[in-house]
Amino acid sequence: MDSIEIPLCDLPKQLAEIPHPPKKLFCVGKVPRKDGKYLVAVGSRNHSVYAQEACRKIISELAGTDIYIVSGLALGIDTVAHETALAVGLSTIAFPGSGLDASVLYPASNFALAERILQNGGALISEFPKKFRATPWGFPRRNRLMAGIAHAVLVVEATEKSGTLITARMALDYNRDVLAVPGEITTPFAKETNNLIRQGATPITCGDDIREIFGIEKSEVQEKNTDTLSPQQKEILELVAQNKSLEEIYSLFSGTISECIVALTALEIDGFDLPKKTFNATN
Repeated sequence: MDSIEIPLCDLPKQLAEIPHPPKKLFCVGKVPRKDGKYLVAVGSRNHSVYAQEACRKIISELAGTDIYIVSGLALGIDTVAHETALAVGLSTIAFPGSGLDASVLYPASNFALAERILQNGGALISEFPKKFRATPWGFPRRNRLMAGIAHAVLVVEATEKSGTLITARMALDYNRDVLAVPGEITTPFAKETNNLIRQGATPITCGDDIREIFGIEKSEVQEKNTDTLSPQQKEILELVAQNKSLEEIYSLFSGTISECIVALTALEIDGFDLPKKTFNATN
């Protein structure tokens, strides 16, 4: 991964306005637009199924907008956010907690995801030297950059003393909108997101809530057509045209089951006629 050094003046101006802005940044991929709309999505590494599906639902419902989905390339909700953005055709930017050289990119298990982000017009950004290995003290520094570029930070799920809460607190300090997905009160995973809402964070239950915050009216969102669909969505529609069942789509789809589910969800939201799941009556 060959990175370039980019001056702050070439990036969204809000990033240069934070306390102790980075002296320089490195970027692989397409440099993000200065006038773009940036939604940072963060959450637990060990997340609940509820949080995963909530993240997919909300980001999928932003398909057709020009909002950038920003996260930290970490395992868990970060990965879900990036993958969902890719599946529905949204631009996504990752701020890893390491340098950008392939030998140190963190986490190594998300190297293929990082490549897909770049292949789909996204970017990887870091202030660390290209061969800097991830260290515990580096993540709060990374988090401040995500909070800095954000117009709003969406907390999907958070545990006490987590990096997610650090990002949320920094966003508050930087006068960014802090948003939170309401959680199930019976699970410890939701304690901190519900606390954020109690303290004034905006509760988010759907993509329309995000659109309202970004000033995007429903009438301004592009109508979905096959020209604007992601490659994953087009692949699924080709299988649908061949009268494949949902089970056959899962088995024939070239990507992972998770990617298939995200793409199917986005198509369903956009009103495409899809096969329904069949159940064996003996099960």
